[in-house]
Parts: sequence; structure tokens; C-alpha cells
Amino acid sequence: MSEKTITRFAPSPTGYLHIGGARTALFNWLYAKHTGGKFLLRIEDTDQARSTEGAILAILDGLRWLGLEWDGEPIYQLARSERHREIAERLLAEGKAYRCYASPEELVAMRERARAEGRAPGYDGTWRDRDPSEAPSAVTPAIRFKAPREGETIIEDRVQGHVTFANKDLDDLVILRSDGSPTYNLSVVVDDHDMGITHVIRGDDHLTNAARQTQIYKALGWLTPAFAHVPLIHGPDGAKLSKRHGALGVEAYREMGYLPVALRNYLVRLGWSHGDAEIISTKEMIEWFDLDAIGRSPARFDFVKLENLNGHYLRSMSDREIVSQLKSLVPHLPDGAALGARIGEDGWSKLEQAMPGLKERAKTLVELLHNAEFLFVSRPVELDTQARKLLDETGKKILTQLMPRIESVEPWESAALETCVRQFAKETDIKLGKAAQPLRAALTGKTTSPGIFEVLEVLGRDESLARIKDHTNATKSA
Repeated sequence: MSEKTITRFAPSPTGYLHIGGARTALFNWLYAKHTGGKFLLRIEDTDQARSTEGAILAILDGLRWLGLEWDGEPIYQLARSERHREIAERLLAEGKAYRCYASPEELVAMRERARAEGRAPGYDGTWRDRDPSEAPSAVTPAIRFKAPREGETIIEDRVQGHVTFANKDLDDLVILRSDGSPTYNLSVVVDDHDMGITHVIRGDDHLTNAARQTQIYKALGWLTPAFAHVPLIHGPDGAKLSKRHGALGVEAYREMGYLPVALRNYLVRLGWSHGDAEIISTKEMIEWFDLDAIGRSPARFDFVKLENLNGHYLRSMSDREIVSQLKSLVPHLPDGAALGARIGEDGWSKLEQAMPGLKERAKTLVELLHNAEFLFVSRPVELDTQARKLLDETGKKILTQLMPRIESVEPWESAALETCVRQFAKETDIKLGKAAQPLRAALTGKTTSPGIFEVLEVLGRDESLARIKDHTNATKSA
């Protein structure tokens, strides 16, 4: 085994990079970084009927967005099929595998017989020790691994501990199909060996595969990597994670406005912990992460916690950095092209200027964009139901009286604008809110926004006065 730690993430490109896969990738990436090793990527694209180029691109894009860059070029499993066949033939030549001529109908009958007798529905070894002269000439055989029948296969798992499998329960698995294509367990062993993988970190649904793979490693005389099988993620109700819980693709989380840094922080806490630490920087993750701190119980996915964590990271980011994140996000939104055109260069500048008030009120980038819509809308600003109530006759009268005062403010800055409106409220004997709320409704079309004096400053004198005028009977002063 190589002295240097080498981990790998090995997704099947039959769909998006789902959240469980993203956590597996993160754990592998962190362990490699923590130990000063390498993190490799292998695309297990041998299922040609279901693997797609689009899925491969989605996986690569999702990993990059999360900040999980891999070392070297991705390895494509399908391209290594000849090597897998070579090892299957070697096992056959060494008497550690055999040709199996069982037909699909015979295999079905075996499974039904096993169930009727209360046994596990596996292959019964019919062709394990038969003379090749008995082989039917019209059947192309598969090649099966000759698994040990006595004793136990033991996995010393870094997460699950000492796990024992009775060999009698592990049947002779097919390693090369009759069409010459290698099967999963053989391909994985050969690839992990050839890539020098020292630690296999993956979901605990692969625990039985670990036993089968260990048998193949031993038959080939190769060192077995260390295994760490991580419990799967469940929903808040304890049930297996489904789409309603959040079993979505990583790209869906990007489109919902989550930050990569927040998602990394959230995912690392699903099944791993470091004391009571909740907010963990990437540097701290790398410093602290170890396999021994992964729990044995399934973690529960909680959107509320993810949102709160994302809100924390939004508030702690610089305004310019948030704008950069928004610029990256917009092309991925359903109406991204139209939104980008509506914002324009001037809009991005306004957005950065308004960011201090916007980021305090949002938990996701999408929510922040929604709250910032007033910056980019065309006049007259469309009013929501509550804003329309504020701009009744009383509200319009207040704005009509306030308009000349605001027009004369110099310089057009939030402090001077606030002084003006406060003075107006004092002189007309009304509460500040009685003036500020109709003002907010006219400027934004809503009853909530960043501080109204900051809104006035960001929109600028001409746009602010025009929006107010649209909802009053005022005429512009000379």
C-alpha cells in the first residue's frame, strides 16, 4: 500500500450529483487534505444504457461549485474494461474463478428454490466444480468468482468497527458477464488497486460489497484498502432521505441560493462532529477531520438548519463577494438571462450599494435577489396588497406634502434624507413610521425593505423622486 493517503470519489453518471454523494465526496476530499494525500475522481460509467454525458458534466460541475477539486484527470471506468477482463481471465487461469453456463431460467429457478427452503436467494454453485466437458455448446458462459465457502470474511471498518460475514452467505458472484462486460465488484477492486487507493470512504449500503471485494483482493494477493462505511442521510422524520426531504442534486441547492461554503459546512456536520462546533471554516475542517469522529447513526437532513447556516455566511461575507456569488448564480436560474439583462451593470452597482441592508434580511441568495427586486423594476412600481393599503388617500397626502422637502435635500445621502423626513414628521405631528411606510411602499412596492433612507440613497435622486411622484398628486418643483 502507498505510504501516502489516496482517497477517491466514484460516482455513477446515471443522474445528478445528489446530496449524499456530495457528502461522500467531501469526506474523501477532507481526509485526503487532512493527511496530506490525494483525492482522485473516478467516473463509473460502465452502465452504458443509463450513463449520460450530461450527468458526467453535472457531477464535474457540482464538485467544482462545492470547491472539491480533485487531483489529476478523472478516470473513466469504461475505458479500463480490457484491464478488468484481463484480471477475470487471470482468476480463471489460477482456478479462483470458473465458467458458469446457467441460463437465466435456471437462475430464476434457483432463487425460487432457495426462498422456498428459507435460504438467501443466491447462486447455488451448480457449475463451480463440474467438468468443462459437460458445458452446453450453444451457451456463452459468464465467469464467476470462486468465493470461499467456509469460515468468515472480516471487515475492520473505520466507522462500523469489526464486521463479520459468514462466507456461506456470500455466493459466487459473476465477475465477467457472458457478453464479456466486467461487473461492478471486479471493476472496483481492479481500479482501486491500480489507482493506489488506500482508503475507501463511502455509504454503508456498500458494506456487503466490501466483503465481496475483500475476497477478490485476497484471491489476487493484493493489499486491501482501509474501509470506512458512513451511515446514509435520513430525513428529519427518520425515514430514508427522499426528494421531499432534500435528496436533490447539488445544482438544485445552487439554484435555491445556497452558498458553497455553507453547504460544505452543513454537509460535514451530517454524521461528523468536532465537539460542539457548528460554524466550521474549511481550514478548520481540514485540520480537524478524521474518520474516527464519524458517527454510526444516520444523520438527519434539516432544511431549517441549512438555511440558518447559509444566512450566517451571507451576513459574514463582504458585499462585493456576495455580488460575485450572485453574478455566478443568475445564469443558473430559470429566468436567468432575462434577470441578468434587467439588472445590467448599473444594477449590480446599486445592488452592492444596497447590500448592507439586504443581506441582514435574507437567508439565501435567491431570497436576497427577491428582496432586491425594487432596484431593477420599471416605473411605475407595482404595489403588493399591503403596499397598496399604505398608499390610500392619507398616505398619498403625506407623500405629496413630503415631496418638496425631499427634493431640496443636499447632499443626497441617507443621513441628510433621514434628517429631512424626521423633521417633517415632527413639524406635522405624526410618527416617523407614518411618513416612512408610504415612502417605502412608493419606492419599493412592498412594506419591507432595507432601511428606507438607504433605499433613497441607492436609487438616487431622479429615480426616487419619479417613483414618489407616480404615487402622489405632487408636481415636481422648479
